[in-house]
Parts: sequence; C-alpha cells; structure tokens
Amino acid sequence: MHPSAPDVYLSALHEHLALFAGLQALQPGVEQTAARLARALQQGGKVMLCGNGGSAADSQHIAAELTGRFVHDRRPLGGLALSTDSSALTCIGNDYGFDAVFERQVRGLGRAGDALVLISTSGRSPNLLRAAQAARDLGITTIGLLGRDGGPLLALCDDAVVVPATVTARIQEAHIFIGHCWCGLVEQALGVDVPGTAP
Repeated sequence: MHPSAPDVYLSALHEHLALFAGLQALQPGVEQTAARLARALQQGGKVMLCGNGGSAADSQHIAAELTGRFVHDRRPLGGLALSTDSSALTCIGNDYGFDAVFERQVRGLGRAGDALVLISTSGRSPNLLRAAQAARDLGITTIGLLGRDGGPLLALCDDAVVVPATVTARIQEAHIFIGHCWCGLVEQALGVDVPGTAP
C-alpha cells in the first residue's frame, strides 16, 4: 500500500465505532417503534417494509427475520418487503412511473391495522413519500427508519428512528442493527423470546 493512501478499512471502522458509541440515545425510540410493530402483529396485522437500493435489501432482511425466525423457533410473523416482486415493480414502474412502485402495493395489499416501515438514509425518495401518504390514507401505521435529519419523510411517519449521521454506509450499518433489535424486541413482546413458549 502506498504510504499516503488512506486506510479505507480503519477509516470506516473509526466512523462506525464513533456512530455506534452514540446510538444508546436512540434506545427509547427503538423500543417505542418496536412496540408499534408488535402491536400491529398482535392484532392480526402485518408489517410491510420498503426502501431503495441498500434500504431495499434491509427491508428484505428484516421481513425474512419476521417470517422465518430471528433467534427462537416460533410461529411465522407477517413481514412483507415491497421490493421483492419484480413483476409488480416493473409493471407499476412501466405503467405509472417509479414513484408509484410502493404506493400502488400499499394501496392494494395494505389494511388498517398494518404497519409500514419506510427505510431511507435521506428521507427524500419520492416513492417512499407517496407510499407513506398512501398508508396514512388507509389507517396504516407509518414507521420511519431514517438518516441525516429525516428529510420530508419524517413528517409523514407516525413514529421514526433517525440515525444522526451523514455517510450513507454508516447509516445503513446502524439501520440493520436497529432492524435486528426490532426483531428481538418483537419476539420478546409476543412472548416468544424463550424456547418452547411460541404461541
């Protein structure tokens, strides 16, 4: 390595550690939003998730932890990532525009009592803003997992966790940590955090 070249690994690690050292401040918000997710599931609703790019991957990851399992064997929970159906995405994108790809799915699949998790590092994606508004129209709880200052999406969320960082990669690292915490808290709230107690 050239002596003047930046150490990408250590630089990223230092940024990561600095951010995570301050995440304790987010604990009340993480617990509050997890309780909202658990309430939707307890009442027979489902958790829909959406995001773009890496945030789409996070949506799919969290949905899989719900329908599969996080830590303990238990009944499957209703988790649905709106980025996984390529036919729906391309149909809606082609016929109505990319800004409608999540909104149309929310209006078609969502019901009052569900929860919609909107994952965004900027809070500015038009397709998420439209999905959030659609959810609000239908009586669906909107929960943001956001970064930076939350962007305009923050105002459309019933509740949100905002990671106070500006580097996209670091925000995403915090987002999946928070998503994992949500899954653990949901299992705990539903009484399935102890093996053998699954409903």
